[in-house]
Amino acid sequence: MFINKDILKLIGPIITEQTFISSMGIINTILASRLGKEAISSIGMADSINNILIGFFSSLAVGGTVVVATYIGQKNQKAANEASKQIMYSGEFITILITILIWFLRYHLVYLLFGKAEKIVFENAILYLGISLVTYPFITAQLVAFGVLRGAGDTKTPMYINIFINVLNVILSYLFIYGLKILRFHGMGVKGAAIGIGLSRLVGAIIALYVLIKGTSVIKLSNLRYFKPDYKMLRSIFNIGLPAGIESLLFSGGKLITQVFVVYFGTASIAANSIGFSIQQIFNIPGNALSIASTIVVGQDMGRGDPNAARKSLYYMTALASTCMGILGLVSYPFSRFLVSIYTTNQDVINIAVKVVRLNLLCMVLWALSFVLPAGLKGAGDAKYTLMTSIIGMWVFRIILGYVLGVILNFGLVGVWIGMFTDWAVRGILYLTRLRGTKWQKAVV
Repeated sequence: MFINKDILKLIGPIITEQTFISSMGIINTILASRLGKEAISSIGMADSINNILIGFFSSLAVGGTVVVATYIGQKNQKAANEASKQIMYSGEFITILITILIWFLRYHLVYLLFGKAEKIVFENAILYLGISLVTYPFITAQLVAFGVLRGAGDTKTPMYINIFINVLNVILSYLFIYGLKILRFHGMGVKGAAIGIGLSRLVGAIIALYVLIKGTSVIKLSNLRYFKPDYKMLRSIFNIGLPAGIESLLFSGGKLITQVFVVYFGTASIAANSIGFSIQQIFNIPGNALSIASTIVVGQDMGRGDPNAARKSLYYMTALASTCMGILGLVSYPFSRFLVSIYTTNQDVINIAVKVVRLNLLCMVLWALSFVLPAGLKGAGDAKYTLMTSIIGMWVFRIILGYVLGVILNFGLVGVWIGMFTDWAVRGILYLTRLRGTKWQKAVV
């Protein structure tokens, strides 16, 4: 495989950033897991709802990233600046509406999905979700600011900010979860975990907005007092962001349904599921970095009117992600029990989690195909195809097959995860087929 120095230079800061994000997220999970399997189960349940909405906000921000990257490719800095303001205002407006709606529905939502959980798990999930909701506008501000900066080719600034706020998150989470005896400050358990991450998100939003308002050599958020919707530009942004957002909602909604399956397997399986996904984050670092990079690179190539370069770049990044993740999975397989035991000493939880972690390590190449490829296709504006493919993979294979294997055939959590791996394989094949054709090159940004 040849070495593309431009792409490697772009993804270097993203990999560093993703490493810190994943590491800090893992530490947070470990901190919560030490409170007991009930605590980690309640946080995992609440985050399964949070992640749906955060994924939606992130997908809306992708529309801004692609449009900014396209304008930068065209060397139209003025339009890129205006696009950043349009997505920031519209994104925050949508986020605030969703936050208000979920706030009023939070109890009913958790009860509908996880009413079968133990009482203490259910009550803590409501508490954690209620505090998390307040932070949604801060999350969107960060996501949009980082997306705009990356679309302009600046991957270092988001890296620095993310490193800082994730370290801050761990410090605050520890303080609020366990307290500090020297200050006679008592820990607040699950409530403290939510407060810690919420405060770090607030700080992150303030820093990200400050950087974007101050401006860089290529992008600047200016004239904030004067905002008039540019419907033509918003149409370009939401032609990508909205299908990507709907895809994220449907995809995450499907994951939530599989989480409901897991509730029937008991608290140990809920905890093992949370630990399994936390460990998965470690090994997804190269893939996540290359997914972000593929959106930027393909968007800029298409902005320059060079679809052949976009195709070559996307093939290269997918192959690189598959190779890195495949090697990582094989090397790490013998250490799976050790990794799980870092989170908990409960042997029931460990035994279940080890099984799904080992399966995941063997299937990591499929992850690269099913996530890096669609990120690049979205960079070309081909968001509607990725939406339809995601629906097929998630709702036909992950949910139905996961239910049959996990619930009907009594494979438990392992059956649900096999459904997920099958979804990865099906979507990967469909995305490769799409990339070999030319229809994805005709999407209009």
